[in-house]
Amino acid sequence: MPVLPGNTNVYLYKMYLSRLYICIACFLFVCCVAKNRNTDADASADSAHACMNVPGRPVSADSSIVISSGDTSTSGMVYIPGGNFLMGGDNNQAYNDEFPKHAVQVSPFWMDATEVTNAQFQKFVDATGYITTAEKKPDWEELKKQVEPGTAKPPDSVLTAASLVFKQTNGPVTLDDVSQWWVWQPGADWKHPQGKSSTNKGKENYPVVHISWFDAMAYCKWAGKRLPTEAEWELAARGGLPNNIYPWGNEHVNAGKAKANSWEGEFPYKNEKKDGFITAAPAKQYAPNRYGLYDMAGNVWEWCADFYDAAYYATLENTTAVNPQGPVKSNDPTEPYTIKRVLRGGSFLCNDSYCSGYRVARRMKSSPDTGLENTGFRCVRDINNAKPK
Repeated sequence: MPVLPGNTNVYLYKMYLSRLYICIACFLFVCCVAKNRNTDADASADSAHACMNVPGRPVSADSSIVISSGDTSTSGMVYIPGGNFLMGGDNNQAYNDEFPKHAVQVSPFWMDATEVTNAQFQKFVDATGYITTAEKKPDWEELKKQVEPGTAKPPDSVLTAASLVFKQTNGPVTLDDVSQWWVWQPGADWKHPQGKSSTNKGKENYPVVHISWFDAMAYCKWAGKRLPTEAEWELAARGGLPNNIYPWGNEHVNAGKAKANSWEGEFPYKNEKKDGFITAAPAKQYAPNRYGLYDMAGNVWEWCADFYDAAYYATLENTTAVNPQGPVKSNDPTEPYTIKRVLRGGSFLCNDSYCSGYRVARRMKSSPDTGLENTGFRCVRDINNAKPK
């Protein structure tokens, strides 16, 4: 269970299992064991999302003012030609919220070739003085709006600036208890990925992590960019390969040459490290897709602009959605009190046994105030807001 001072472990453990844990991991995807997913689609979808229904870690409203840097260049970005494609699940690993597969038309845009790195985020912080969500103390007055009425306030020792850090176990564990490999670590943030005694020095070219949706939006505003829509993200990830499972095609993620940073072996205790890394990898470590985009599968989850709605795709059936912006509000039936945003791409923890997040159609969800050791983002820029490289 999470390692915290005093007797708070027992308290947190009970809160965690009852979906009331003050953590930043609403999408605790790594415990999602999709049992019988090839024979019972409804059951598999429920199983896959069952352990993502954990409230976020709200903080007081951010009073910082982020002003655009005025940059309109496309340096470090890739031109995405846009076009028509079929959006949604491609194989029997797909979950209910990936269906129905539907026609989408997306206009051209520019996209960051890599996930935003520590070096890039450092420039943003230096210019603005921005403080991330993970660096702030959770606000109980905000938190209690997301949990069931009457929930008791947790100890003050829990309501501290912290974030969730992955901890590899010593041996096999049951995958229905995520507290065995996620640690609520005080002092963990983008500058200290594993806690206050750690550092990101020397990892300037690694993706910035412990980033909430609000943090990503603030960076985008400063950079003169925006987060991609879910449709833009999937079109870009597919790289012009229609109806393929992965950004590189249909060859399995663990076959042949390493193609992405994922969990190879038995989660969460044995990683064969065939891709060279246990946790995050630096940018451009693996081959890009056909559009020239790196790490559209694995490494860290990436925020999209859209609200998450489990039934959103059904509203687009039998139409061609033109530049869809996502649903007008969040709809996660498994956690109705919490607003959710979409994440895409998977992370270094993804494995076919529970997540398969590296599939181009795989959808994930989390509260916008959530971030953890495998959460980052990349930006896009509209064609009419860009100048040539």
